[in-house]
Amino acid sequence: MIVYDFDEMFDKRLTKYISDSKGKYTEEEWEDRIPQLYDKFGDTVLSVIGTTPRKYYAAMSDDEIIKCLRAHVKENIPVSSFLCLEIQKRRIIKKLMPLLEGSTDEQIMAMNLIGDEDAAIPLYLEILVRSDDEEVKERASELIKAKADLVADAAISNYRAGRAREYMLDILSRSVRRRDDIFRILIDEFRGEADNIPLKAGLLASYGDERALPYLQDRIEEEGISYVDFRELKFAIEALGGVYTGERDFSEDRYYEIIKAHDTANSLNIFGDASDNGQDVS
Repeated sequence: MIVYDFDEMFDKRLTKYISDSKGKYTEEEWEDRIPQLYDKFGDTVLSVIGTTPRKYYAAMSDDEIIKCLRAHVKENIPVSSFLCLEIQKRRIIKKLMPLLEGSTDEQIMAMNLIGDEDAAIPLYLEILVRSDDEEVKERASELIKAKADLVADAAISNYRAGRAREYMLDILSRSVRRRDDIFRILIDEFRGEADNIPLKAGLLASYGDERALPYLQDRIEEEGISYVDFRELKFAIEALGGVYTGERDFSEDRYYEIIKAHDTANSLNIFGDASDNGQDVS
């Protein structure tokens, strides 16, 4: 099968078009125009194939288009939007599934095309547990979290078996259904060793169960917590509908001044740099 790099063909045409149109459009106008030109390119008859990129893929059978996709990935040739859109339009999920057992690049491509379809979520969890590739694990986790309830039981089993525990905790925290077993796991992690409090408080905030408020309130009152821990605990409390009004002194915390200065700078940036508009904001 001949694999065509339509994106490269477009780039060559675009380079010439930009050169011929020098000074005609602003940078902002080009940002709007280039996607329009690419879309138009999809309906342009190309002599090398005797048809348009869109019609080229539309004429393929389901098996042919999957074979074409595999060839793109294997030969490291960019997969054009025209190919992706044609595959997604057909909703041939079952034919994409075998790519999840393939190379890292095939797995990523398949996950991007399949998305968070229910049927694929259990497979994503299996991939996450057995893969050594961080990009694969992150992409699988991202998709699983959109449908976490579908694999909650399996995620609990993996967590208890010590398989990809941090990923499993993150997945469980995105479950929509309120379950005592999930709540207890997240609380036990939070009440365990006082390491990575921001992460564990964030998991409770993500899960959204108000029963966690007393545990968060107790921890935020503890002496010796850092300013970073305090901020994340306060955020988690507020995310669950609680309020913390206690006064704490973090002036001796080595990160306190750095974070406050960063927050102040970000606040000023909302209004822009005074030098940009000639106003005195002192």
